[in-house]
Amino acid sequence: MTITANSQLPNLFPQNLEYSTKKTDGSLPTLGAELVYTQDGAGRYLTFYWQHSELLGLNPKQIVNECNEDEIFVPVDNKAYLERLHRILNSLVPEKFQCWFSYRQELFELELAICPIMPQLGTAATTVLVMGRLVQATLNTQEIKATPQAPTQVELAMRSQQHQKLVNKITRNIRRTLDLDVIWQQTVDSLGKALRLERCIICPYQPSSSRVRVIAEYHQPERSSMLGLEIDVTSEPAFAQALATLEPIVMAVSGYSLCPQQKILVVATCYQDQANGLIAISLRDECDSLTDAELELAKEVADQLGTAIAHATLYKELEAARQKAEEASRLKSEFLANVSHEIRTPLNGMIGFLKLILEGMADDPEEQNQFLAEAHHLSIHLLNIINDILDIAKIEAGKMELVCSPVQLDELFNDVENFMRPQAEMKNLSFRMQIPPTSDEIIVQGNYQRLLQVMLNLVSNAIKFTQEGGITISADLVLKKAKFQDQQFPGMVRVRVADTGIGVSLDKQDKLFQLFSQVDGSRTRQYGGTGLGLVISQKLIEAMGGEVHFYSLGEGLGSTVTFTVPLYQQPVLVSSSDSN
Repeated sequence: MTITANSQLPNLFPQNLEYSTKKTDGSLPTLGAELVYTQDGAGRYLTFYWQHSELLGLNPKQIVNECNEDEIFVPVDNKAYLERLHRILNSLVPEKFQCWFSYRQELFELELAICPIMPQLGTAATTVLVMGRLVQATLNTQEIKATPQAPTQVELAMRSQQHQKLVNKITRNIRRTLDLDVIWQQTVDSLGKALRLERCIICPYQPSSSRVRVIAEYHQPERSSMLGLEIDVTSEPAFAQALATLEPIVMAVSGYSLCPQQKILVVATCYQDQANGLIAISLRDECDSLTDAELELAKEVADQLGTAIAHATLYKELEAARQKAEEASRLKSEFLANVSHEIRTPLNGMIGFLKLILEGMADDPEEQNQFLAEAHHLSIHLLNIINDILDIAKIEAGKMELVCSPVQLDELFNDVENFMRPQAEMKNLSFRMQIPPTSDEIIVQGNYQRLLQVMLNLVSNAIKFTQEGGITISADLVLKKAKFQDQQFPGMVRVRVADTGIGVSLDKQDKLFQLFSQVDGSRTRQYGGTGLGLVISQKLIEAMGGEVHFYSLGEGLGSTVTFTVPLYQQPVLVSSSDSN
């Protein structure tokens, strides 16, 4: 015979059966538990009451009197039971556990809560009060499963005490580390193992996203893993409600996607009333309903975890900021060393040539003029370096003001060619410039001097880092309407500066536009320069409404730098047949 929770147990187990062996035992049934008895330290029954005694064939009077050894209702592992009894009497701490008992060769599995009866002050505890319920029994090889009973006040108190210990344990664990991965995993493991859960998951939450990902999980071996799974909180009612209310939510939904045919407890972790994570626990259907105290404990766990997440996240951000500051300090020191070298080199050259002239080391006027020309060239180079530094200082201080006006593109290209072609030819490099064929002028909106500075910077870099091959400067039209500073433009002009030089590896290209950062300090020493050219060019072009981009397939494969500038008016294009 098998009796389940859906059977008609009230007819089989009448609620009004009362057995007592002493007049004082009549109060035991009023405690509301299915099974109640008291024992001394030796395990002898002082009183005994069980709601199911008659059905199960127990004689409470004989159990208390112990007149026949066969009539004794004892634990199967009596030694372990007595050890637990002594521990409870000595510590005065209640315990809850499951234990098999035997009576007349029949077996009963009981869920018990043992509480010491507090002694008078100055005396030791000698008796315990035990309350419990039947989990299952074997009667003549037939199995009986008892109906789940509502927990008693003593059981509720013990559950609350156990859960509070669990909260304290989790709190201690998460305070020992600032590693988020460790905090998350320790939390689900502690909850899962202590409460024997089917599954427990944690998902970090960002208000900017409606999706969360499972980053820590505890589950029973027969359950499939959900680790790494992304969940849309808008499609999971319990998740959405927990985030909206910041209160524990228990929900049972048929076919629930996370836990089919099961209840789920979801509580949001939060810090300063802002959700930063979600804890979801699947609950077995046969579990007792969660009390208000237990829901409050769940919220306490979530609050502790939310605070730990916030502190660990803040620590990670501070650590990242510290590393960034240290890197910036290192880069600035390296930059200052390189700039100092760049300033000292032309200055030493100027001093050297002028000293030779002052000391009369120039034998004739022609040689003297040559020394003066070299000193003048070095002074111009020094002035350019100082101008770069001043430009960066203005940009950083937000004091770079540009007055933009129409600029003829061919005039700009002609000036660049006049300045840079001689330098390219001195290195035996080819030098080509290309402008789209149009029937009228291509006019851009910008600051002429700053556009010239940008192009000279880019072309100078291309020549500097190219040993063979050549440089190509080209422009093309992007006829797509653009808006900058509340002004509409018919399109953009894209200028390209391409070279066949040393190139830049893919993993180092992100450093090119970082202030005080140089791709390779050794290259800077080898080729010269402050490393500010690209940064200044980018800031100037952005101030004129354009963008700067760098492309290279890798070291030794050349480089291409492009920048855009607004088109002042749309020119009339010339077809290829007309140009021929």
